[in-house]
Amino acid sequence: MLQSLVFGGRKAADRYKLSNLLFHVRTMSAVHKDTTFFFRQLFDTVSSTYTYLLGDKKTGEVVLIDPVLEHAERDAKLIQELGFKLIYAMNTHMHADHITGTGKLKSLVPGTKSVIGKDSGAQADIHLLDGDLVRFGSHELLAAATPGHTNGCLTYICHEQSLAFTGDTLLIRGCGRTDFQEGNSETLYKSVHNRIFTLPDEYVLYPAHDYRGQTATSVAEEKKYNPRLTKSLAEFVEIMDNLNLPYPKMINKAVPANRVCGLF
Repeated sequence: MLQSLVFGGRKAADRYKLSNLLFHVRTMSAVHKDTTFFFRQLFDTVSSTYTYLLGDKKTGEVVLIDPVLEHAERDAKLIQELGFKLIYAMNTHMHADHITGTGKLKSLVPGTKSVIGKDSGAQADIHLLDGDLVRFGSHELLAAATPGHTNGCLTYICHEQSLAFTGDTLLIRGCGRTDFQEGNSETLYKSVHNRIFTLPDEYVLYPAHDYRGQTATSVAEEKKYNPRLTKSLAEFVEIMDNLNLPYPKMINKAVPANRVCGLF
């Protein structure tokens, strides 16, 4: 359904304030003001990865953000049970800590198309550029380029619901690493400050991972409490240069697989 994608850097729709958003842990739904908007947050306990199922309850069209290979059957079954049709299996970037489920989901749910940023270097049916829109039913996501963790990182923004899915670019009270793949601390800092922190304070942010049991945050919270990104650029770069984190244990398997949609 290529007609559901709008290309060419079109400006996002007018922003609306979010009301009546309830946070739930793991696989519980969030309640939104638009009764046709469906939201479900799913979780992988091994890689601490969040997968997001978004849809239009009227048309039945849904998209899945950051699926994990080992949970492809779970996700496909859930979509079938809910009576939805998966049109896009999307990634925020080419992951290094797990293998994407997009390729497997395409075989489980015929007609599904894989989606990722063009600058990721990964194979996909559809490659997004900064400013592209992904439509499902009456809803849409704006693809905003937020490189720094990797070159191809995208943040998916749903202005009508005042939500954004930040991938590994911005985590809850943290951010993604910049010491492997095409990581660059200065680029990541500018991506967050120029593309995410410029969103309205009330926007709710959903990351690709959390390791402390939290499920969401907000623009206002991260601008005030993020221990890294509230610093100056020079201080942030110094922090990132001295994290001394171990080499990601899945990177040598995950990155080659994720270059080919998780099929290897």
